[in-house]
Amino acid sequence: MRHLLPLVAALLRVRQAEGWRRLAVAAFAGAFGALAMPPLGAWPALAVSFPLLVLLLDGAHGAGRTKARLVAAATVGWWFGFGYFLASLWWIGAAFLVEADVFGWLLPFAVIAMPAGLALFTALGAVLALLAWSRGPWRIFALAAGFTTSEWLRGHVLSGFPWNTFGYAVGQDPALMQSAALVGVYGLTFFVLLLFAAPVLLLKPRAPAVALVGAAAVTLVAAALWGEARLAAHPAVPVEGVRLRIMQPNLAQDEKFAYGRSKEVLAHYLSLSAQSSATYPKGLEDVTVLVWPESAFPFIYEREPWAAEAITAALPPNVILVTGAVRYDAPPKGQVSPFFNAIRVIDHQGHVLKSTDKVHLVPFGEYLPFQAALEELGLEQLTRVRGGFSSGTALSALSVPGLPLAAPLVCYEIIFPGKVIPQGERPGLLLNVTNDGWFGNTPGPYQHFAQARLRAVEEGLPLVRAANTGLSAIVDPLGRIVAGSSLGEEALVDGWLPEPLETVPHASTVGRQILICLVFAGFVLALIPSRIRFARKS
Repeated sequence: MRHLLPLVAALLRVRQAEGWRRLAVAAFAGAFGALAMPPLGAWPALAVSFPLLVLLLDGAHGAGRTKARLVAAATVGWWFGFGYFLASLWWIGAAFLVEADVFGWLLPFAVIAMPAGLALFTALGAVLALLAWSRGPWRIFALAAGFTTSEWLRGHVLSGFPWNTFGYAVGQDPALMQSAALVGVYGLTFFVLLLFAAPVLLLKPRAPAVALVGAAAVTLVAAALWGEARLAAHPAVPVEGVRLRIMQPNLAQDEKFAYGRSKEVLAHYLSLSAQSSATYPKGLEDVTVLVWPESAFPFIYEREPWAAEAITAALPPNVILVTGAVRYDAPPKGQVSPFFNAIRVIDHQGHVLKSTDKVHLVPFGEYLPFQAALEELGLEQLTRVRGGFSSGTALSALSVPGLPLAAPLVCYEIIFPGKVIPQGERPGLLLNVTNDGWFGNTPGPYQHFAQARLRAVEEGLPLVRAANTGLSAIVDPLGRIVAGSSLGEEALVDGWLPEPLETVPHASTVGRQILICLVFAGFVLALIPSRIRFARKS
């Protein structure tokens, strides 16, 4: 035990760190915590990251008057967040290299500006935590409540961007992810903050601190055991009569959007889709629903009659094609662009049976804030569609012959917890088409898939996901991968559709109530001990 004393002393000195050393420790703690996100998924890294954050906030708590303490906390929170987001979101810069001659100059701004902006939320989380801070072991509840609140706000303020919310650290483990069915990713975030901050209490191992650390360990083990039991109790069951094929073409972005190669691209899709496999020896003759990724066509489908003829010649009568494709139509009231990022249902005769439009567009990817003004200055969004895209008015269910009712989600629409299910009848699956080819072989596609997978657990619904370069998969409502592809490969994902669960707590208002109760309890548990001590002194 003695050989640990120098380490303990060094960690306790973190509280007194000042100036650039303080900021460097905060940024390091955040960046180290990013190791918990996909593709590494090294979630024990948070048991280093969060204790360092607690020690830094201890230092802020002793910084003098209230204003000085709050400024110190906000500074620590901002640098922690900047390190975390820079280390976990650097891959966004890859999108600016697809057309480097046009967008390459923006790369440094995007890679630095986005983490800097998102870090404002971790700064807020630190301030909220400090308002309930104390010197005792219960301060870890203030950390959990404050940062869970700021993470929820990050997912909702303006257009929201809940990417890499802390709860995803354990949302990659098959057993631990099952708790998302009870509390969702924000509830997981509360527990991740609480449990992985707990080791800091061992630096002063008094009875209450040791008890809290023991309770944290027991909670983590109990969640894993409950998750294993849940997985064993709910084997995946196929939906009768549904035979899926997902086509992953792995096309480079410059090929995918090249209008001059339209016929070549469609021929490639149809040829790959028709191949035989171990699952479907007769190729498309064995398939009922074929799924292609987001914006599959480098053209407007209705303007190219040859495309319908090619599809008619290639698809057997038993096959329905579901594909991402740009749609051209009159813009909704208040919008100006006639282009929509859509999911389209096409029968074997090339007829479009149904379309749904993307509602939650990507800022700077599919539209520009103040579009007209910024275009006048010569700026473009990454898709380079003049005027950007128009958004759908509301998420609506998609009826696909041969499938249960689907919740259609284009690209990153699936990252928004609690916002993936249309109003009305509960769907039987989540249908996600995406084009993660913008980001190459980086952590981005792995992180996107992990978030989509956790939505399946939260909603108790299977997921069918088609991605241009990966990761494409069929996932059951407990997050188990029934069939899937690797990143950066040309592939066919063949398999059956799992049955949905009847219901899960998080899919109802109960899930939101649980989160509110957790955050409220966190603040109360953080505040009560310090108020008791104050009363005794009085």
